[in-house]
Amino acid sequence: MASFAANSSLLSPNSAKSCVTSSPFRCSCISFTNNDKPTNLAATTAYPLSSLSHQTHKGLGSWGEKAGKKESFSQTSAVRHLTGSLTSAEGLRFAIVVARFNEIVTRPLLEGALDTFKRYSVKEEDIDVVWVPGSFEIGLVAEKLGKSSKYHAVLCIGAVIRGDTSHYDAVANSAASGVLSAGLSSGVPCIFGVLTCDDMDQALNRAGGKAGNKGSETALTAIEMASLFEHHLKF
Repeated sequence: MASFAANSSLLSPNSAKSCVTSSPFRCSCISFTNNDKPTNLAATTAYPLSSLSHQTHKGLGSWGEKAGKKESFSQTSAVRHLTGSLTSAEGLRFAIVVARFNEIVTRPLLEGALDTFKRYSVKEEDIDVVWVPGSFEIGLVAEKLGKSSKYHAVLCIGAVIRGDTSHYDAVANSAASGVLSAGLSSGVPCIFGVLTCDDMDQALNRAGGKAGNKGSETALTAIEMASLFEHHLKF
């Protein structure tokens, strides 16, 4: 490499040497002498490696200290954790929107929800059930009920079962987005309890069969969300 630099028309030995010595910064270059013998490597950059290493180590230590402080801060008793309660359901009012289509599935789901409300001390007079033709219509009615200011939560129960056409996808997607939109626009928790199954067996298994009752699970979610909003998020 030294011979190449010495014979190059672009970089003479003298110019190679002056490149290192005249620069205000110290660079990672080899300085060549006239007798074509390389000198030692020049020290690295404007910031010596020893200094850089020290700064990096110091920085990591500082980051570790901050991370430790952050971790201990999250564990202090001053941090509040808000959650809904399943033991304080008295006084909460609920509406249940139920799709009549696939009633062989939706009625057991409704019964599961009503039974759960009873077990958690929700009074019958605090529950209203609204029937709609199908799952597609659930979102509109749920939004109307949410905006009425009469209910602490709205349950949305339906069953969409896959068929031979793409109709299933359209209804299932519309039902999900409709329930989400109802909750966002009304400010009242609207709980999605619409089954979307590949066949009738799957649906029946989730309506009181071996997979449990999703209507009951929907009611539990409604109680917890209603309690959270009523006791912690009521502004």
